[in-house]
Amino acid sequence: MKFESLRIAGLRCLDDVALSLAPGINVFTGPNGAGKTSVLEAAYLLSHGRSFRSGSRDVLLQRGASSLSVFAELRRADNGVHRLGLGRESGRWQARVDGENAASLGALVQACAVVCFEPGSHALIAGPSEERRRFLDWGLFHVEHSFLLAWRRYQRALKQRNALLRSGAALTDALFGPWEVELAQSGEIIDVQRKAYVAALTPHIQQLAETTLPELGVMTIRYKRGWDDDVDLAEMLVDRRQRDAGRGHTTIGPHRSDFVVSFEHAPLREHLSRGQEKLCALACLLGQASQHAEARGEWPVVCLDDLASELDRTHQEWVVSQLLDRDIQVLVTGTEIPHAFLNAPKTVFHVEQGRIAGLL
Repeated sequence: MKFESLRIAGLRCLDDVALSLAPGINVFTGPNGAGKTSVLEAAYLLSHGRSFRSGSRDVLLQRGASSLSVFAELRRADNGVHRLGLGRESGRWQARVDGENAASLGALVQACAVVCFEPGSHALIAGPSEERRRFLDWGLFHVEHSFLLAWRRYQRALKQRNALLRSGAALTDALFGPWEVELAQSGEIIDVQRKAYVAALTPHIQQLAETTLPELGVMTIRYKRGWDDDVDLAEMLVDRRQRDAGRGHTTIGPHRSDFVVSFEHAPLREHLSRGQEKLCALACLLGQASQHAEARGEWPVVCLDDLASELDRTHQEWVVSQLLDRDIQVLVTGTEIPHAFLNAPKTVFHVEQGRIAGLL
């Protein structure tokens, strides 16, 4: 998929911006604080329903503005054109797909695919397990449509069981049983789909890691389901009621799952330098893009924020080598054109104080 146009209003310092994007490489240059990252943020919002920067969606609103909106026209591999929008008005968020109000952000997320490598991407490796679950679940939203229903069922049952645990109610089958059955049934579906997704994703990531981190040897990815492998989830939920009541929340299940990346010569995450964490995260993100292309028949849009400050020239050139000669739209930012893109065909935009102009 590719963005043909992007309109942004009230997002951070971008007041009223309309862009026509090229199908290949689009480079946004300008001084720090000019609004370059916010362009990528707008594209990411349509694909994830949130920013890749920390903080809630409400902090995206431009100071003094009463509303925020991001609209896009995108073209799919089958040449179908879709119109997407996400807006905030009077404190409420609303997504639109092809002119109709979407029932949830999930409908928007499934319609648009964007992966982004940015200064905080190392958290995918070094951060909490929540980051890695989001990574897996976003990929599953796009390749396994039944996943969303199972995920919603699980979240509803989890919320109800946690409320009961905190209420001090008697730990009886009559109260807890229905929610635990729902948790176990939907949780098993989520686990099976996540496991299958990790198996499909791993070869794509391994191939990239071999070339970007050869000094670390063979990479492995181990999926952790969130409860003991040889135990039925429904039985374990019953056994854990007393302990969970003491903690006030459910301590096992897919909401506790994770995956662990390790290397032959760096078996523990702590063995990786910050630079190696970034390169490992980059391999994961580009690997996810590659697996998405294999499963869906089209590449997601690839965003690279402040690439020159995140990677040295050798690894910048490696990134470009992975992107050129493929049917991928790329949005990249920098205070100047990253060295690795100087000789590549590209469309360049200059960003200054929230205003964006195309350069010849």
